[in-house]
Amino acid sequence: MKQGIHPTYYEEAVVICSCGNTWTTGSTKKEIHTDVCSACHPFFTGEQRIVDTAGQVERFMRRLRTKDQIRAQARIKAEARALAEEAARKAKARGEDAQEAYDKAYEKALAELKH
Repeated sequence: MKQGIHPTYYEEAVVICSCGNTWTTGSTKKEIHTDVCSACHPFFTGEQRIVDTAGQVERFMRRLRTKDQIRAQARIKAEARALAEEAARKAKARGEDAQEAYDKAYEKALAELKH
């Protein structure tokens, strides 16, 4: 091996897990910190849990709620539109102003569906 280009190798490097578990191994660092190990990892323990790193789970859940709300609003508007179109067809058949009937029916349906 070339001299002076390789990092120092520590035979007794200490690995410290966030659960408190420690062990020694060989490494180029004297001390290594890790988030999960075989003593606390769900795959090895059989326990099911979510490891939240920097709020990723909360951000995902917030995006999921937002998407659900947007879908619900779109569904409400589509139902209101369908009811308003039906009211406009009936008004036109009676010889009344279809646009006025559509507008009134849309506002009424939207208010009813939101509550």
